[in-house]
Amino acid sequence: MVQNIQPYPVENLNTIITRLNFLKNEFEHKHLTELFKEDNERFHKFSVDLDPIVYDFSKHRVDQKVIDLLVQWAHAQDLKPWIKRLFSIEEINYTEQRAAMHWALRLPENDPLHSQLSNQVHDQLQRMFSLVEKIHAGQYRGATGEVIHDVVNIGVGGSDLGPLMVTRALSDFKVTTEKSLNVHFVSTIDGSQLSDLLHKLRPETTLFIISSKSFGTIDTLSNAQTARLWLEKALGQYVHVLKHHFVGVSTKPEKMSAWGIAPENQFLLWDWVGGRYSLWSCIGFPIALTIGVEGFKQLLAGAHVIDQHFQTAPLSQNIPVLMGLLGVWNNNFLDIQTHAVLPYDGRLKYFASYLQQLEMESNGKSIQRNGEKVELDTCPIVWGEVGPNAQHAFYQLLHQGTQAVSCDFIAPVQRYNSNQFTYIDNADALVEQHHLALSNCLAQSRLLAFGNQALDQAELENLAPYQQYSGNQPSSTILLQELNPYSLGMLIAMYEHKVFVQSVLWNINPFDQWGVEKGKEIANQLLPILNGDVQDISSLDVSTQGLIQILLGKKHG
Repeated sequence: MVQNIQPYPVENLNTIITRLNFLKNEFEHKHLTELFKEDNERFHKFSVDLDPIVYDFSKHRVDQKVIDLLVQWAHAQDLKPWIKRLFSIEEINYTEQRAAMHWALRLPENDPLHSQLSNQVHDQLQRMFSLVEKIHAGQYRGATGEVIHDVVNIGVGGSDLGPLMVTRALSDFKVTTEKSLNVHFVSTIDGSQLSDLLHKLRPETTLFIISSKSFGTIDTLSNAQTARLWLEKALGQYVHVLKHHFVGVSTKPEKMSAWGIAPENQFLLWDWVGGRYSLWSCIGFPIALTIGVEGFKQLLAGAHVIDQHFQTAPLSQNIPVLMGLLGVWNNNFLDIQTHAVLPYDGRLKYFASYLQQLEMESNGKSIQRNGEKVELDTCPIVWGEVGPNAQHAFYQLLHQGTQAVSCDFIAPVQRYNSNQFTYIDNADALVEQHHLALSNCLAQSRLLAFGNQALDQAELENLAPYQQYSGNQPSSTILLQELNPYSLGMLIAMYEHKVFVQSVLWNINPFDQWGVEKGKEIANQLLPILNGDVQDISSLDVSTQGLIQILLGKKHG
């Protein structure tokens, strides 16, 4: 944990911003090619190695002066005290009067500094682990006595995106069970995913997980009710259908009980866990079913290592802090308003989608903690795709478009080993394919950074303007020795804490989401109209009135 910190000698905040704006004028016109020519040690100076992850930020438009001043800004905004407040029980989510203690979900068992918290968390985890092992051993049975073959996670937002992303990312670490076990995810409010899936499943061998922090999210409960009716239609003669075929994860045990979920199949959350930070809890039940109890523990251990690093490492060598500082430098000073996440590993297919919620739901705010409008732009637009697909989709814009975009390239050093794919005669061919992916990853970041200077200069002499590249697009590269539960835990926690760093610099609360809540509220007001229970729509705007008339089958015009 962070010790008592002596006040850091910083300049006046306005002076720091003024100096950063002065440097901005320099770096708006300075090319990455120049920065690399000026310093042969640039990679070693601007990268951090925290085994098994290397974070390279040398391809950002910064020098040591910029980094030092950004660190000064972080100190001026009391980042270290804020980190200490995060890792406490203080209600730093002040608009909802809650702490933000997702870090507690990955505390080691019997943690001496947080024994009560650790005991609460591990009590629920142990209950979840017991059920996981029972299902893996074929000892958990459906209402007819048959073994469970399929598990369907019903959730939305954080209770869907996190578990979905991790189970896909760690597909190589799927445990071998007594009976084949398949994990599925359902989140769409229109029921299309669930409808398509139910046609392929047997009610007798299917278990549903209802994941909802409030156990009141209409999207999730609507899908859960459809699943319930499907089961009851097929298994209605069995009195314990709900007991055998539903598991619930929520902060509301009374609501789970009222819905019909048996107490032994209820797993608890806490109000201090935000949905987008909840995969480390029993919301991660599908993850544990996929990678097993030991794999899940490794995921938690990797995140805990980053928690410790975030609290103790100097800001200038602190990976989440550097990620946050570079993001605000690009966003607020170099006017780069979009950020692309580009993994060169197909298993990270859903990583960009996961980060979209994590970053934009957290920091898509315009009101400071003091109630005043923000003075700087906050969260950029986050987007992305697996690199090889992205190269054939939007890299054209990255290389030759008019938009400035910052990027994160993510890749594992090691991908395949001979024991993993025994069904392929020539495993070396897969290793060569991985090298192809890595070569593309390095080539793309190189061309984005250096533009024409990355080309053969003899070739450049005869190139038409439309075949040339400006470069100077900043990027980070994150290398994982291997994508496994431990390193993925580290990677996710790095981005979680990056979000917090930026919230401190922008002086906003990253843990509420009132925009999301208001949208749900208005939807609930419109639903009775579409269901025919309310006739008077005169209070609505004319656009919504017109669209409702069409949706209700009334003649347009």
